[in-house]
Amino acid sequence: MTKLPHPIPDIINAARVLHATGRTGASTGEIIAAAFVLNRQDYFPRGYEDMVEAWDRLDDRWQMAVRIIKRDYMYLLD
Repeated sequence: MTKLPHPIPDIINAARVLHATGRTGASTGEIIAAAFVLNRQDYFPRGYEDMVEAWDRLDDRWQMAVRIIKRDYMYLLD
């Protein structure tokens, strides 16, 4: 993977593992961000079942990273 700014690589890696196995040891924020990237609400950690609450758990930088991945880097998940 090319050199991408933090937290983009961490979110992509969490998304890859979630997609492959349905679980990951990533942080809560990484899991939430990866779930949004994958459009999979069922991957949200327990306690974050509400989409708005989960989105609000991410700070502005992480929300922007999700947007950037969705726009420019989805091919890295294949």
